[in-house]
Amino acid sequence: MIQIQDQWDLYPLRWPPLMESSSDSMLNAFTVDVEDYFQVSAFESCVARERWPDFESRVEANTLRIADLLEETQVRGTFFILGWVAERFPRLVQELHSRGHEIGSHSYWHRLIYSQSPEEFRQDLRRSRDVLQDIIGVPVVAYRAPSFSITQKSLWALEILSEEGFEIDSSIFPVYHDRYGIAGARPDIHLRETPSGPLAEFPPSVFKLGWWNLPVSGGGYFRLYPFAFTRYCLSQVNKRTKHPFMFYIHPWEVDPQQPRLSGPSAMSKMRHYVNLHRTEAKLRMLLRQFEFGRVDRIVAKYTSSIRSAC
Repeated sequence: MIQIQDQWDLYPLRWPPLMESSSDSMLNAFTVDVEDYFQVSAFESCVARERWPDFESRVEANTLRIADLLEETQVRGTFFILGWVAERFPRLVQELHSRGHEIGSHSYWHRLIYSQSPEEFRQDLRRSRDVLQDIIGVPVVAYRAPSFSITQKSLWALEILSEEGFEIDSSIFPVYHDRYGIAGARPDIHLRETPSGPLAEFPPSVFKLGWWNLPVSGGGYFRLYPFAFTRYCLSQVNKRTKHPFMFYIHPWEVDPQQPRLSGPSAMSKMRHYVNLHRTEAKLRMLLRQFEFGRVDRIVAKYTSSIRSAC
């Protein structure tokens, strides 16, 4: 236990003051993890990466489907894009950028960080960043790890992110899960100091139930929970903490007609396929219930508050 605490303390926290804002007017983060249905971590045991080109790709149409939903409500969000996808669909990246969305990295190969060495992670990070920057012509400074895989075992990744020019991370999920999460991590936007400089962390959001953090910020949780419950929990995040929440979704989650894979476990199939037919309708309602914006613009506001308070 002492070892874990010492590792966590490698990167001390600084916290912003509470902001005077209501949940009705607070700008929350809308994010999309741009990957195809066959690239998810739960399927990697039965879908080798060298086989990716053999599958029907649906990521371009599905991503634009989400972008069109955002256009209906004039929302600009952040798209964390897999480098492998960006290389094959550069026009998709250009289109998202031209619509005013922030472009972030979601790695190149969608490998869990704690399954890599630091040098392997660095090379993957650079490759994804360089592909994206070459397409849009501006720096890419936001990152989200595949399957939120910055955990106690891979906190070393934060320093590498800072060394490689990243300013924002959204990879530490403050929950307990079999694949990701740091249950005791702080849930709000904060600056984490690394030997290479500060890195802003904007975690996926949780709803606190006693001592337990309930994940409510998107993905399979959004598909599984009744919409009224999600809406209540997210509004409470705003009201209780006076901070914005972080919402995330994947393009394959608005695609109930996607090909079904036979190899994954029953649990993996349940997590992946549950309520796909309801996602788009729920997204439409969500976008009308809350105000959303880009990660970089929200983080800039809150980190400015941190620095002015120091």
